[in-house]
Amino acid sequence: MLNYDFDWSVVADNWDVLMYGAWLTIKISAIALLLSLPIGIIFGLGRIAKNPVIRFISGAYVEIMRGVPLLVLLMWIFFGLGQVLNLDTYWASIIGLATFNGAFLAEIFRAGVQAVPKGQMEAARASGMTHLQAMRFIILPQAVRRIMPPSASQFIMLIKDSSLVSVIGGIDLTLRAKSLVASSFRALEVWTAVAVIYFVITFALSLIIRYFEKRMMDKEQ
Repeated sequence: MLNYDFDWSVVADNWDVLMYGAWLTIKISAIALLLSLPIGIIFGLGRIAKNPVIRFISGAYVEIMRGVPLLVLLMWIFFGLGQVLNLDTYWASIIGLATFNGAFLAEIFRAGVQAVPKGQMEAARASGMTHLQAMRFIILPQAVRRIMPPSASQFIMLIKDSSLVSVIGGIDLTLRAKSLVASSFRALEVWTAVAVIYFVITFALSLIIRYFEKRMMDKEQ
């Protein structure tokens, strides 16, 4: 039977440290999401482009990024690309998360565009619109309504994945927790608190996502 005396004072005394780490986690994730959005749009549309070269490049990017573990990607960007571009751990973490997340968003965007009935494009072209105008004014607005829920869910996954940036020294909640465990030797208490903080963040985002999903469904009805 586990004989362990819990001492939650280490969490109470260092709560501000953990909260600052949580803020850094949200900040890194939010910036990475903003950078991954154009990546996802470009490569998502590239996946369904008529040009075979563009389709191949986009497909290769998506498959490689989805097939390589995020931890390996972060290590390669920081110790490889980071040495060439003189990236610190902060920007190496953001670029790694954005590049990785962009591949998953690309598939979400591709699926959203392809979910729009083909007749919509044909009707737009028949009315005199160019392909670009039809995509901008007809297809993409309909696709956005379909991709918002899975894109928001991907943001939640991104927040949890961001815990890996601590491996390359990225300052976030996980790295703060590691330092606190090393100084206090109270691993169970600290990691339990970290788990609760991550849960509160992701659960709050889930509630926000459900609210907007309901709003969108009400408008469509």
